Amino acid sequence: MESLQNKRKTSRDKKKTSLGQKALELHKRLRGKIEVRSKVSARTPQEISIVYTPGVAEVCLEIAADRQKAYEYTNKWNNVAIVTDGTRTLGLGSLGPEAALPVMEGKAVLYKQFGNVDAFPICLETTDADEIVSTVKNIAPVFGGINIEDIETPKVLEIVDKLTEELDIPVFTTISTALQSLRWQRYSMRCGSQRESRRTPAWL
Repeated sequence: MESLQNKRKTSRDKKKTSLGQKALELHKRLRGKIEVRSKVSARTPQEISIVYTPGVAEVCLEIAADRQKAYEYTNKWNNVAIVTDGTRTLGLGSLGPEAALPVMEGKAVLYKQFGNVDAFPICLETTDADEIVSTVKNIAPVFGGINIEDIETPKVLEIVDKLTEELDIPVFTTISTALQSLRWQRYSMRCGSQRESRRTPAWL
């Protein structure tokens, strides 16, 4: 019996080693699992003048007059920040923000794969709850949602409670909850737009 248990443990260890080695090779080859790509061409002076200056100034003025239009004219509606301080990375404990980055990149891959959501790792060089809350609030204008991940308890609960109270965008603690909430948010925005204009915007 003991011999069988040892064999099973050895088999599991070999499998973990094999997966770990493959993960190391993949990450080293790709040098990261995510990237930013443009939706538009910017090859000619005309294209650049529309995508960037001077044409984009008109978009800026529209949003300045109504901040909610950022959801219509930018990718804010589909951006999620995956925020961590690296204090509870997987089951490995406190490894720091750089070591947490591969995990957050992996979560970003899942967002894109299962929800077509553009998620970005935000790995912070602080473990102070107030500093984390302050940082997230300051970057919030870019995002349609905040995913708090792999932060030690009970600090994570304090952070989520404060951000939920102080931000006007959803705050999540799991990818599945985030995707469900974002789908509902998009549905609500779509219904609201249909009531106003009787059609669904192309960007939803």
